[in-house]
Amino acid sequence: MSNNISPAQQITQAADAILKHQVDRLDVIPAVAIKLLRLTNDENSSVSDLSHIIQTEPTLTAKVLRNVNSAAFALPHKVTSIKRAINILGFSAVRQLTLNQLFYKKLVSHNTKQEFDRLFFWQHCLFVASLSRAIASALKHEDPDSIYVAGLMHDIGKIVLESHGKVTYSDFVLACKNDKQATLDSEHDFFGLTHAELGFVFCQQWEIPEHISAIVYCHHQMPNSDSPYAKYAMDIAIVSFANYIAWMQGIGSTSENLLPDLDPSVSKSLAIEKLDLELLLKQVDQEMQETREFYGIKFPDLNKLRASLIETTMLLTNYNQQSIPAEHVSSNISINSLTTPHKSLDANEIVPWTLSAIQSDLNFERLIMLNVNSKQRSLVTTYSHPKEPNINDLQHFNIKMETLPRSILESLRKRRAMIVDSSLINNQPILIQFDVKEFLIVPVLSHNKLIALLYADNHLSQTPIAPQSAEAISPIVHELGIALANANRFELEKKRAEVDPLTGLMNKRMVINHLTNIFQLNQSQLNQTAVGFIDIDFFKKFNDTCGHQAGDDALRIVAQILQVFTRPNDFIGRYGGEEFVFVLRDTNKHGAQIYAERIRREIERKGKILSQRFQGNALTISVGVSLYEQAFTTYSEMVEAADKAMYKAKHSGRNCVVIV
Repeated sequence: MSNNISPAQQITQAADAILKHQVDRLDVIPAVAIKLLRLTNDENSSVSDLSHIIQTEPTLTAKVLRNVNSAAFALPHKVTSIKRAINILGFSAVRQLTLNQLFYKKLVSHNTKQEFDRLFFWQHCLFVASLSRAIASALKHEDPDSIYVAGLMHDIGKIVLESHGKVTYSDFVLACKNDKQATLDSEHDFFGLTHAELGFVFCQQWEIPEHISAIVYCHHQMPNSDSPYAKYAMDIAIVSFANYIAWMQGIGSTSENLLPDLDPSVSKSLAIEKLDLELLLKQVDQEMQETREFYGIKFPDLNKLRASLIETTMLLTNYNQQSIPAEHVSSNISINSLTTPHKSLDANEIVPWTLSAIQSDLNFERLIMLNVNSKQRSLVTTYSHPKEPNINDLQHFNIKMETLPRSILESLRKRRAMIVDSSLINNQPILIQFDVKEFLIVPVLSHNKLIALLYADNHLSQTPIAPQSAEAISPIVHELGIALANANRFELEKKRAEVDPLTGLMNKRMVINHLTNIFQLNQSQLNQTAVGFIDIDFFKKFNDTCGHQAGDDALRIVAQILQVFTRPNDFIGRYGGEEFVFVLRDTNKHGAQIYAERIRREIERKGKILSQRFQGNALTISVGVSLYEQAFTTYSEMVEAADKAMYKAKHSGRNCVVIV
């Protein structure tokens, strides 16, 4: 695309390319709903305006009056006038009810029961809308009703794709069933843009109020400070957080419940720790029960345990707090302890050295590093000092975050060291589990994010931990966090030099390094080795007829499939252009054949689904495989044999596997 085209224009062009009709001609939601959405943004809107819009649709009028007169509202007299319904129930309640009816009729009532189940989608949208408004009200937002509408529409891009895409969202869900996780990147590779981007284009074309468009566009990724939508950061964060909670509870927009990532910046715009999640979820429960009566939809019961789970997750992951400043250094701390973490860029050296230095200065009998596993919401033992012969001997320190006493969670939220003892009855279970009378924990931060806990105790002598130990140890742990951040940055830079930026696979240099190392093994180890060469068929056509973006997407799709079907001890990489290489260990001809055929069939399957997007070009591959023989003296000879086998596959009609 030309450099003169703005990002918004690029997204619009991408949308036009994958849809059956231009966005401004799509019948996704009724015209009456569009008018209501615009009315939502009009400060001068009145009861008469709302009444007039509703009454232009007789069937809608009847539906609204029937619902208003239902048992859910328990009105003493039957309501026969829309204006009276508005006066009794309020402008906001009737507007919400009307929008819900319009969306339900259009989005759900004609559910075709495909891979993208619209009933799941509708449940998700209602839950996000209700929780978004509840959060907005709790935070004293000036217009919670508009946040409700935005929550209702946040995933509108998925419906646009399902209803009007040349390739539908059902096709995407079906194609990605074997993927480890269907992410926004997967959507972009599949469609050429994400559902959030397409939803934004729809909102722009239909002149949906700007703050709703901003939420639709940014609910997965908060806007930067220089973005025109930065002024809506709080609104976006509310819906983003509500969306995350919905997925956590199994109320996602698809039946494949794949928890999305929560942008760490959400916590900068929301005072999450001030929210009474249990109360908010009870409010949503009540609203869901009323909705169930209207639509006959069953929603999962939400209970106190899930509120605790969400709260714990937020306290221990991605929360934006200031780290502990090293205002002064205790006289017990040596300069060596403060500088030890910075003597290496390898975490496997940094942590043990630091634990040793701390023991030398503060005489703790045992120190343990507990890493935070945010995905599993647990603490995992990684290092100890003195070093245990077997780290598995410390398994009783691996615990779920939600089992931590609230006092510890509060200490972690405030980023403070804490001595945990029996003075609080809630601490007893964890003291018993760790088999100690007391212990010290210190948060380890990296870029203000909690990444680990440093644990210390005197488990042998049961000597009391000095109260000043918490203050004394904090400066060292502060330096440890900085050192680990530097080590992580160094590791990322190393990987950047090793990874192909387009596909995320190892680059050609690493392919050669791996093969070189393989050929340094003895013959018995090499005997069960296979090298495969993969080439995308007619790849030039993808670039010539569909553009280089489509070609890049095809490369990423092939790479993703390779990652899914390849064992951890095997190797895959991009050799260059449209060529990929795999190296299989501990296999034979039959095993190599099965592996190569599985990849070929899966790529062919996705290619058929995507044929419309790729303008009729079929995405297939030709695969050549060579098995190790004593005649091969270097890796290049084995690669050349696989390359020749691949060309033989090309000459045999393509989309096949040839093994030599």
